[in-house]
Amino acid sequence: MLGRKQTADTAESQEERFLKAFEDYNDALFRHAAMRISNRERAIDAVHDTYTKVWSYVKAGHQIDSYRSFLYKVLNNLIIDEYRKQKEHSLDALLEKEGVDEGLFPELSESSVEALAATLDGRKAFELLKELPSEYREVIVFRFVDGLGPKEIGELIEESENVVSVRIHRALKLLRNKIEAGHAAAETKRTTKHK
Repeated sequence: MLGRKQTADTAESQEERFLKAFEDYNDALFRHAAMRISNRERAIDAVHDTYTKVWSYVKAGHQIDSYRSFLYKVLNNLIIDEYRKQKEHSLDALLEKEGVDEGLFPELSESSVEALAATLDGRKAFELLKELPSEYREVIVFRFVDGLGPKEIGELIEESENVVSVRIHRALKLLRNKIEAGHAAAETKRTTKHK
């Protein structure tokens, strides 16, 4: 259980724990939100709202056992709300994206998870991640941006460690297929141009 009703903790120690959690996790939460939301201002707002909600929870007399897990859980709920708000704008974004050549991706030297994670960087990774279904995108961000293990991810999304591992594996396979398709399309385009 991530949070529970306070027993005998003083308000001062709760405030100290909250401030320590802010110092320890603020940057990581922002990176997570920015990666998932892809809008800096909304990511800042989501992290701010996360801390506001958590502080209200603490002030209401609840005890938090693990701030890291609890903060990510609250942030993820806010991100889900943000996705719901953006849903109606997604068609416009897709129409704007048409005609953009995304066929040039770095080549993979190995098929291992580490090689794939090392190969995907910057803007290309953001573009590829946006094409994944949300349940796959979520676990990839948790694993490779936030550095969480399958067990921690499972606790946050309320799934078993095995389900998380399967999702990570499937997400990486989808990314690999998209990269390979991008290479094939780019090669075909180059070959066609030079004929």
